[in-house]
Amino acid sequence: MLSTKENFYINKEEKFCSNTYHPLPVVLSRGKGVYVWDVHGKKYFDFLSSYSAVNQGHCNRKILNAFLKQSKKLTLTSRAFYNNELGSSLQYITSIFGYDKMLPMNSGAEAVEAALKICRKWGYEIKKVKKNKAKIIVCDGNFHGRTTTVISFSSCNESKKNFGPLTLGFKIIDYNNVNKLEEALKKDKNIVGFLVEPIQGEGGVVVPDDGYLKNSKKLCEKYNVLFIADEIQTGICRTGKMLACDHEEIKPDIVILGKALSGGFYPVSGVLANSDIMGVLKVGQHGSTFGGNPLGSVVAKESIKFAVDKDLSKNARIMGDLFRHNLEKLKDKHKLIKKVRGKGLLNAIVLDCEESSKIPWQLSIQMRNNGVLAKPTQGNKIRFAPPLIITKKQILKAVQLIDTSFSELKHGYSSK
Repeated sequence: MLSTKENFYINKEEKFCSNTYHPLPVVLSRGKGVYVWDVHGKKYFDFLSSYSAVNQGHCNRKILNAFLKQSKKLTLTSRAFYNNELGSSLQYITSIFGYDKMLPMNSGAEAVEAALKICRKWGYEIKKVKKNKAKIIVCDGNFHGRTTTVISFSSCNESKKNFGPLTLGFKIIDYNNVNKLEEALKKDKNIVGFLVEPIQGEGGVVVPDDGYLKNSKKLCEKYNVLFIADEIQTGICRTGKMLACDHEEIKPDIVILGKALSGGFYPVSGVLANSDIMGVLKVGQHGSTFGGNPLGSVVAKESIKFAVDKDLSKNARIMGDLFRHNLEKLKDKHKLIKKVRGKGLLNAIVLDCEESSKIPWQLSIQMRNNGVLAKPTQGNKIRFAPPLIITKKQILKAVQLIDTSFSELKHGYSSK
């Protein structure tokens, strides 16, 4: 039962904000580390991390200090002028990821759009595909944003409904299927890129088979096609490596970053590539008023620096193993849990119910009541992605609360 105070904030948001989300009914007012607090001061574990945007923890002190210091000096110049922070920020970030250049943007969807433009232009000018014939392969179950172009190749019909005409030039194939990829590459010489999520986060934390990414990259090399990794949700240590692609020791031709590049402070995203690919973009062919601003540059550099200095990859790997191990124990205890899957601290449980069932939402409400915030994705899956600074003690406490939530839900459980 929501309080009068909570209803006040919820009603105001629903009245004045476009209704494009279905939030969990909790009104947050403060965050620190792995915790958030509601307007009544109740503390919760944040097991969503703003869809992996706060890997470094809420209100990270080092990023906050850098943000405050720069915000008092200069926040925005546009790219009409040079500023004294962008170059050093990109020098550091490109050195960490091993690329020549980065195109700075703001949102993840913007970065995806930029990567698609780069890929198409490369296809025409380097691969020499005939004018307006370039195609990019994407995967079933993908999520790369909600812009007009991106929804054009979404597998979700609801996201495309009444937004046409849609953008052409994309071919959807099965995820985690190398044979389907080669079949498509063999059949069509106009394919210039393969856009893929190393793990499908919004799709329900779908982890592909070992070797899928490596073999896909080899096929892209064989057929002279750019391998584009959307690491917006999986990147910056989330899966136990700096990039999820690092698990298979491959280097994508193009990497898309966002979310945790901001440390949760300020929208920052980017596209990484070497000069032979990035160089196809010329003056006036792409840009952003806010992309590359000095405030965002400082935030992005400090966000990556914190992840490297604190070795968040290692902690995500260790804590992720611990978390899944304990979830497997819960699976043996609670028949509602059908499957546990994930990598590092990007994990999910698949519930033994229909995708249209109300059980996942009821479970999320029960977890909220007990102090853990997580939400269903793709119907019967619940994603768990806490900040990467989480400790063993905190993991075990959160598992205990999740266990309690399942036990309290039991009386209403039906596999149908």
